[in-house]
Amino acid sequence: MADSPVQSHGRVPTPGPIPTRAADSRLRSASRAAGRLVLAGFLILAGVSHLGWAREAFRAQVPAWLPLDVDFVIVASGLVEIGLGLGLLLLTRRRVALGWIVAAFFVAVFPGNVSQFATGTDSFGLNSDVSRGIRLLFQPLLVLWALWSTGAWRAWRESRRRVK
Repeated sequence: MADSPVQSHGRVPTPGPIPTRAADSRLRSASRAAGRLVLAGFLILAGVSHLGWAREAFRAQVPAWLPLDVDFVIVASGLVEIGLGLGLLLLTRRRVALGWIVAAFFVAVFPGNVSQFATGTDSFGLNSDVSRGIRLLFQPLLVLWALWSTGAWRAWRESRRRVK
């Protein structure tokens, strides 16, 4: 029987590996890591643009009621964005805390977006109330992105489960 094909002994071959909970978890983890890297790149690019080519455009987002020098706000927020982006790239052990800090930053700059909408100021191609209003809707998505991609939201949910 040396020439006979290998018998399966009653086992039916499977078409591929069956997804496991661990594999699913690795996929989600990889997705979050990719999201965190993209967010970091976005923050660094935005921060550098505050200091360079888009400095004038960012003036439209500094509310007139803010009792600080407009240029200081633009430079400071740009430096904070660069720092947060680098933190997301380099401080992986602190990513949950950074997630909350980045989310808080997105909340802190939201009044600037509201001000741009309220005053009807054109900037960044936002030249209508509709486009400025749509932008307002995306700010909460940035907050959620920061919390999801860093695992901050998941860590918070897990801590709530432990309390119950």
